[in-house]
Amino acid sequence: MTQQHPFHELLPLQAVSLRRRALKLTSNPHRAEDLVQTTLLKAWSSRDSFRPETNLRAWLFTILRNTFFSEIRKFRREVEDVDGLRAEALFEEPRQEHAVALNELLAVIARLPHDQRRPLVLMGVLGFSQLQAAQACGCTVGTIKSRVSRSRAALERLMTQDDMMRLNRVPHTGVTLQGSTIPPAYIAAKMNEPASVD
Repeated sequence: MTQQHPFHELLPLQAVSLRRRALKLTSNPHRAEDLVQTTLLKAWSSRDSFRPETNLRAWLFTILRNTFFSEIRKFRREVEDVDGLRAEALFEEPRQEHAVALNELLAVIARLPHDQRRPLVLMGVLGFSQLQAAQACGCTVGTIKSRVSRSRAALERLMTQDDMMRLNRVPHTGVTLQGSTIPPAYIAAKMNEPASVD
């Protein structure tokens, strides 16, 4: 028969005083009980390092106090996020998907006829007004409105066709031109358009 470690008898005797001390530290009965359980587990796992000639209660109180302070430091860094809103705010979509989607969009824009592509890039990417785009293209504002409308419809049609052809690939993520993080000059250079009106 194996001999039991003296902690089998000594630790339960200290539980009441540990609970009292933990309750004073935490002011919360549930946290106090958790703290006592953690302290007893740590003491049990370190039972070989305990020297019998030392005071067991003082040793346990030291473990309890250190565990309490460690938990306080841990709780300071933690943020309560019951509904998950804070975690959602930290979410960031993978950047490579945006780069792939932008390249696909640029390829589709490049397939548009020049008279439809130029007003779309001038207004959608470079932020020109209808009047500025009309001056840059040498036509009236009504013609620019018509060209932009046709180019958007053609762009949507081409992108839908491309998506249908890539059913086995990841679906299109839909990068918008306005408000893009890609510099407008980069997109304009890809489309061979001037970056500003002189």
